[in-house]
Amino acid sequence: MATSENIVICRCEEVTYGQLQSTVKEHKCTARELKLRTRAGMGFCGGRTCRMAVDRIIESITTDLSPGDIPLKYQPPIRPVTFGTVGEKP
Repeated sequence: MATSENIVICRCEEVTYGQLQSTVKEHKCTARELKLRTRAGMGFCGGRTCRMAVDRIIESITTDLSPGDIPLKYQPPIRPVTFGTVGEKP
């Protein structure tokens, strides 16, 4: 049976709950810093899957967050286009 520390939060980058929790405790980081340190939210989905979980982990551990802290940004993936489409003349 898996412990809560082995639960994968960011599936794209395979970042576990334990990794996120220990990084927040060690560095007292904001969501943006946590993203840069662990790559959670930087995978193919752009944070659409794990962003809310990462925010909740930070809120549960770091109690002195100010409203000015930068929240974790997510970018929806754009649809792929072929080189032929890009190079077409109108």
